[in-house]
Amino acid sequence: MAYQFQFEALAPYTGQLVQGMLNTLGYAASSIVLGLAIGAAGSLALIYGSKPLRGMTRAYVEFFRNTPSLVQLFLIYFGLPSLGLRLEAPVAGVISLALYCGAYMVEVFRSGLLSVPLGLSEAGAALGLRPRQVLLHVLFVPALRNVFPALASQMVLTLIGTSLISQIGVEDIFHAGSFIDSRTFRSFEVYLVICVMYFVAVQALRVILGFIQRRLFGRAP
Repeated sequence: MAYQFQFEALAPYTGQLVQGMLNTLGYAASSIVLGLAIGAAGSLALIYGSKPLRGMTRAYVEFFRNTPSLVQLFLIYFGLPSLGLRLEAPVAGVISLALYCGAYMVEVFRSGLLSVPLGLSEAGAALGLRPRQVLLHVLFVPALRNVFPALASQMVLTLIGTSLISQIGVEDIFHAGSFIDSRTFRSFEVYLVICVMYFVAVQALRVILGFIQRRLFGRAP
């Protein structure tokens, strides 16, 4: 017998799906902002930091880029309480996503800074700019232009990766979907709708990032 689709069974749970998606977008935005901050700081540490600071930053990058993100999430949420540090599930989820995202963004920012010709910083110094001004206006802006597409891709991956945080009870869209599935037993319909919602969110993010890039640098990703 052919499968009978019953999307109408999900109608009573529309509010939960919408709220779950809004929660997901909030967690993703927080993780991306923190990841960008970590990436920028980490890239500066690798290029301009002392040897111990470079070593610690490199260890962080290698650890989070070479271990499963789900294991990292469990380590932060279930492991840290053993050391006396207990985090709420949403906080642990955002921190885990940010650390994972930030590890990749460190390398993206670093490659961007290294792609800027050395002569630009020398020219900035010759014009009397302070080192901080040279770094921000002369180096960081061209570096950001060079690596913006890579940063945009990492932001999209972070949004998609939020589905993991439901594994520690965070009430995101996937958590809402699991609840609805347990009530309606319409697994295909539930997860198809969630896939569509993720797809729409990702496309919207791409449009926003493209708009930002055009405004800043005059071209789309």
